[in-house]
Amino acid sequence: MTVEPALLARDDRLRRRAVMVLFGGVALSAIGYIAAITVGTLAGAELGGGASWAGLPTAGAVLGTAGGAALLGWIAGRHGRRPSLVIGYLTGALGATLAVVALLAGSLQLLIVAMLVVGLPNAAAQAARYVGGDMYQAGRRARAIGVVVWGATVGAVIGPSLIGPTGTLASGVGLPVLAGSFVAAAVTFAIAGVISLVLLRPDPAELVDRSVALTRAADVGPSRSMRRSLLQPNVSVAVVALISSQLVMVMVMTMTPLHLRDHGHDLAVVGVVMSAHTLGMFALAPLSGRLTGRFGSLAVIMAGFVLLGVASLLAALAPASGGLVLMAALFLLGFGWNLGFVASSDLLSAGSPLIHRARLQGGVDAAVWGTSAISSVVAGPLLDLIGYAGLALVAAALTSVPALFVVARYRDVVPQAA
Repeated sequence: MTVEPALLARDDRLRRRAVMVLFGGVALSAIGYIAAITVGTLAGAELGGGASWAGLPTAGAVLGTAGGAALLGWIAGRHGRRPSLVIGYLTGALGATLAVVALLAGSLQLLIVAMLVVGLPNAAAQAARYVGGDMYQAGRRARAIGVVVWGATVGAVIGPSLIGPTGTLASGVGLPVLAGSFVAAAVTFAIAGVISLVLLRPDPAELVDRSVALTRAADVGPSRSMRRSLLQPNVSVAVVALISSQLVMVMVMTMTPLHLRDHGHDLAVVGVVMSAHTLGMFALAPLSGRLTGRFGSLAVIMAGFVLLGVASLLAALAPASGGLVLMAALFLLGFGWNLGFVASSDLLSAGSPLIHRARLQGGVDAAVWGTSAISSVVAGPLLDLIGYAGLALVAAALTSVPALFVVARYRDVVPQAA
């Protein structure tokens, strides 16, 4: 059975439009999320009465992202991709509004609850990469994933810059200064939800490539369970790569600002170094997608592990006064993570059947963000115990274990058409 060329061309136009809508949703969500977690740390310290409480709101957002990923994956599996994204973004707008209420009430507990809800639009933005990729065949899927992930670059640049202006506006209307960023987050989340609701039509699930859609049932059958899907070589390699890359990246990233501050660097240096890291994480995502399409997921995943290891070693060897060296190390750390993130996302989609794909992707992202929370918690005691150089060396060593696992399963992983 053949598909009309005109129908194929129409579907391709709809896919390109959908990817741009997904890009816009991710960009808007990232602006709000990054602004919210940036001031969340300050609000935690202010409401809690000390620095020891500063990390709780951010931890709440990370856990909210983990739980939200699983929830939105379930919704997508039952009701479609578009409803899951709309619910994630609009719920986040309510969470950001609740954060403003928490500041007005002076309640740290309410702020933590609000930040749990703020994690949902971030979970939706993470899921959007799969939504974009799943519309395409293997040769083009990674490129679509890379374009959608690239949207987070907008948030990384704009989000922190909103803190000053929105704080001034909030103060001018009688709100707490820190409330301004949460108001901005509520607005951007709401806009992301509305454009997804209005423009993401038809549902991306209806735009699966027609040239392979007819073979879905024969390829996987309806009876394959989620558990069996996780045991497939493509899926198991993707899961290991996503989780381990996140573990290594977060471990080094979260402790770098403290290391810089402890060695006399001011906030300007900290900002430049972390901006370089964020640039590495997102700005080159389209390149990661093209490399994956050209050389295959496994090769790019291994390149990501190599860069993560090199970056961690460079961070460990950087002199105390070496802000430029750390800037290079953190950029490479971000780019190494991005290579693994895009390529592993592509491999996960390739290895999972459509009948379980949305739920599986949501569950994996929940594990990835759960790993972020664990890595953030573990990194602090490790820094106290063995210092920053020791921490970075541990991170470098940790890249070897998943890399060996990927090599061991290399022959079992096969490219798939969907």
